[in-house]
Amino acid sequence: MAHCEQPTFEPESFFSGRCILVNGPVIVGAGPSGLAVGAGLRQQGVPFVILERANCIASLWQNRTYDRLKLHLPKQFCQLPHVTFPQNFPKYPSKDHFIEYLETYARMFDINPRFDESVQTAKYDQTCGLWRVKTVNGSDGSSVEYISRWLVVASGENAEKVVPEFEGLKELFNGNVTHACEYKSGESYSGKRVLVVGCGNSGMEVALDLCHHDAAPSMVVRSSVHVLPREILGQSTFELGVRLMKWNMPIWVVDKILLLAARFVLGNIERYGLKRPSVGPLQLKKTKGKTPVLDIGTLSKIKTGEIKIVPAIRRFFNGGVEFVNGEKLEIDSVILATGYCSNVPSWLKEGELFSEEGFADGWKGKSGIYAVGFSRRGISGASEDANRVAQDIGKIWQKETRQKNQCFITMF
Repeated sequence: MAHCEQPTFEPESFFSGRCILVNGPVIVGAGPSGLAVGAGLRQQGVPFVILERANCIASLWQNRTYDRLKLHLPKQFCQLPHVTFPQNFPKYPSKDHFIEYLETYARMFDINPRFDESVQTAKYDQTCGLWRVKTVNGSDGSSVEYISRWLVVASGENAEKVVPEFEGLKELFNGNVTHACEYKSGESYSGKRVLVVGCGNSGMEVALDLCHHDAAPSMVVRSSVHVLPREILGQSTFELGVRLMKWNMPIWVVDKILLLAARFVLGNIERYGLKRPSVGPLQLKKTKGKTPVLDIGTLSKIKTGEIKIVPAIRRFFNGGVEFVNGEKLEIDSVILATGYCSNVPSWLKEGELFSEEGFADGWKGKSGIYAVGFSRRGISGASEDANRVAQDIGKIWQKETRQKNQCFITMF
């Protein structure tokens, strides 16, 4: 069983901290989604406040990603509204390239988030028709309540790490255990036997990185997974899928084409313990939010046996692990590439736009609440949401500003 490490808050009581009335929306999160909304609002002259619990923009990218990470999609599918990537950036920008792009983006639109502000609660006050967003400062512990007509939730789908619970992992296993968000490089794992739990994009890339640093990785594959080549005949697999969809092909037909192409490029991956789901990769992404793996070299290491595929875990013991098929394996370390989850349910007091799992049903809710980056469509989907939100708020803002100006002229 897995659990998402959600922050815990004290029961709501009378607020005794400082109150700030925001003349515009409050945006929660200074990642790509929050920056994109801020840029759109800035262009329309709408003031805003961005609250960020970390001490920098894009904290997931800056603080919780491994060194070798690159964008999985071509850069044109990962750029934010109004600004393209520099021409000298590679087709698949590195982690450092992307951070540089985001920092330049923030400077270009004069976006200055309020850092170290962790949102404790956000609740719509029916009496005054405003959102009340309470924060705690991570540096000095002070509390602030931001009061605004609009609330934009842009904290992302990957705010908290998911940590599974395994029998014996904490009590018996004496090796190093870390989550992929804390993994930087395989350098410190050289010569060690490492169990990578999880076979998504992160798990695959961590296992590959471990190989490059002379470790001996084994990767747990407990369920079916779609593995696609990152490129097919020199063209991005994702781009090919997008083009086929633009020709109004049914999604199941596009899935069939992509899987045939993947079989041609990668061969039969089920021979190596990687069983494909019965639902196609695009359909699975649309309905379940499960992203297919884009292979960048891991599969070749699996084929040669440098990365060993193992089944689901039954239990851990001192110095090793036992799998559900009864096999045992001696290991030195465990890396949990088990993903992330939204933390929105822990602080947002709203029961319509967001589900109990922290995903949004659309980009706009009632009473001035918006969601950006929860469409399960990556950065391109977040950019589309950001444009819609900025335009929607901008129209209301400009209309009311004109009415106020007309009233001012009439009075004087």
